[in-house]
Amino acid sequence: MPISRPVRRRQIHRRVINCIGYEREDGLWDIEAEMRDLKTDNVDNPERDGYVPAGEPFHHMWLRITVDRSLLIHTVEASIDQSPFKICPSAAQVFKRLEGTRISGGWLRKTRELVGGVQGCTHLNELLPVLATTTIQTLWPGTESEVMRLGASKMLNTCQSWAQNSDVIKRYIPELYTPELPENIQNSLIAVKK
Repeated sequence: MPISRPVRRRQIHRRVINCIGYEREDGLWDIEAEMRDLKTDNVDNPERDGYVPAGEPFHHMWLRITVDRSLLIHTVEASIDQSPFKICPSAAQVFKRLEGTRISGGWLRKTRELVGGVQGCTHLNELLPVLATTTIQTLWPGTESEVMRLGASKMLNTCQSWAQNSDVIKRYIPELYTPELPENIQNSLIAVKK
């Protein structure tokens, strides 16, 4: 069932994220994310010839990673085609630092060290979790057990399906199954319930 009917309202902003996975002829995979922010009204902006017209992207950026079956990132390309400030496109080059990293447990923490904060771009960083999960979906089905293990390396204990004590883990990756969640996960659940 969809969310409830809203009160009368007027659209102000629209963010569109499109993420696509490609199998390449050389045995690698390209995962591309595109993000566009659109305003329904003109926005004053001295760095964009005085204003950003309604419907023209306020932000428009791209991020592509090329991975192998083990989720090792071979190449990264980032581009900031439109942004509110002239300095923004220079942040794209920083994302090359992700080359040689592997999408697995702790990868997002590592990305924050390499490209987070003042050295990177908030919006390109927001695309990284989307790229990671799209990568898993792109490699699936493949060899199902192999892809399930790859998925577990990134997603174990991140949702109900991927919880170590779930029927999904018990069925597909029994060696990772535990009837009880690890203590640190149980403690975080208790903290959330308070």
